[in-house]
Amino acid sequence: MTSSTTDYLEAARRVIAIELEGLSQLSASLDGSFAAAVEVILKARGRVIVSGMGKSGHVARKIAATLASTGTPAQFVHPAEASHGDLGMVTREDVALVLSNSGETPELADLIAHTRRFSIPLIGVASRADSTLLRQSDVAIVLPQAPEACGTGVVPTTSTTMTLALGDALAVALMEHRQFTPEHFRTFHPGGKLGAKLSKVADLMHRDMPLVPEITPMSEALLVISQKGFGVVGVTDDAGQLIGIITDGDLRRHMQGLLDHTAVEVMTKSPRTIRPDALAEAAVAVMNERKITCLFVVADGQPQGILHIHDCLRAGVV
Repeated sequence: MTSSTTDYLEAARRVIAIELEGLSQLSASLDGSFAAAVEVILKARGRVIVSGMGKSGHVARKIAATLASTGTPAQFVHPAEASHGDLGMVTREDVALVLSNSGETPELADLIAHTRRFSIPLIGVASRADSTLLRQSDVAIVLPQAPEACGTGVVPTTSTTMTLALGDALAVALMEHRQFTPEHFRTFHPGGKLGAKLSKVADLMHRDMPLVPEITPMSEALLVISQKGFGVVGVTDDAGQLIGIITDGDLRRHMQGLLDHTAVEVMTKSPRTIRPDALAEAAVAVMNERKITCLFVVADGQPQGILHIHDCLRAGVV
């Protein structure tokens, strides 16, 4: 490596080490105020109004988005816009989560005053316990006085990292209390890669299935395999339960006199299936493990659909 490359890497590692130390101090400093903040948010009948100015505002937007996507209704309100009409968004049912490293950000004054005027619970996050923000707050969370990673002490780095981590900690504590599941998360993330990973089998499966009764002659079973286009056919008993599946491998094993057989004589018994409420990602794992391309979707023994690996790939489930 060149000397400049070494310098860059040393700078990067120094920044990360300083921020890691800040996070360690934050973890050690958490006390009853954090638990009180969680309780206040849980009791709120409205939303969490998250606000901050400058870099704290960018962090506040991310915290609001994380809360909203994990079961805690939340909205970012810009403090400057709040002073010009957006205070009307903040109601008595809400709780305010206000971020400011110094605790003296002047643009926050009207928002803080609004919460005091209408008895709206205020959770303040700042690095100075004696700051205006924390003195006015119902719940005051004090960030450790950790050095900024820039070396000059003026660029928000460690402080914003700690605030961001604190927001994640609040969101996770709230979602665990509410027993928020991946299925709930999917409700708020129906699109994109994450939504694909959390898709359920029932969302992707085909309901027009290749099925034949167990007494079906193989000549007819072959027609169903050809018509449906999945390369397989399921075999059902008199009660409509899936009892087997006929694949290319089964056809090859019974090539001699194939048309003299019935479906039940050729099928593979007790095939691997999956439930409709299973995650599509789990179905892909099964297909990869078994080196198969299709799975019948079964509930209480009754076939509900069929899922092909290509359906999962098209949906972005890999």
